[in-house]
Amino acid sequence: MTESTSRGKFITFEGIDGCGKTTQAEMLLELLEKQELSISFVREPGGDPISESIRKLLLHSEEIMSDRAEALLMIASRAQLTDKVILPHLLNGRWMIADRYADSTLAYQGGGRGLNSTALEEINYFGTYTLKPDLTFFIDISVEEANKRMSVSRDRIEKEGQEFQQRVRDFYTNLHTKEPERVMLINGENSIDAIHNEISSIVSEKLIS
Repeated sequence: MTESTSRGKFITFEGIDGCGKTTQAEMLLELLEKQELSISFVREPGGDPISESIRKLLLHSEEIMSDRAEALLMIASRAQLTDKVILPHLLNGRWMIADRYADSTLAYQGGGRGLNSTALEEINYFGTYTLKPDLTFFIDISVEEANKRMSVSRDRIEKEGQEFQQRVRDFYTNLHTKEPERVMLINGENSIDAIHNEISSIVSEKLIS
């Protein structure tokens, strides 16, 4: 994927289930709104009526789904969200914060499911219209801590177990090593406020100042 050349900035949050990324994404959104930035928030899969329908199928289907079908549905949902929501806002100068984006497919379906990462990157490239986040926060916590935080009621992917989540976490760690300027590794086991302050400082330094 190529870098976004739009006027708006695109920030994404990634990590294993239970890492606290949604909380941090919402806190950053609130902070930037107070600074009078034009900004919107989306989640994946979802964020558009068609994408939300795909989300229900992906996370709550009672039928056995093949790994490739899962990956393609994830990217289909992302393509719709990118085309109808993210790109129009960015091209109009609006900032976007996303709770998950293309890196999630590489981590979950590539790292977790063991699908070919090169193939997934190529389909992601097509599905995202070559859009790449300006900044990504990988909220890193141990699998053991994540399991403590997650509710008893879990979706289809959250039920995959500790070994699966560890493979996903390992992929994110490797992604940070490969792209340290874009993918910021944040210790998710620090306090909520400490994490927020660290993220705010990085956004200010890299995207605002």
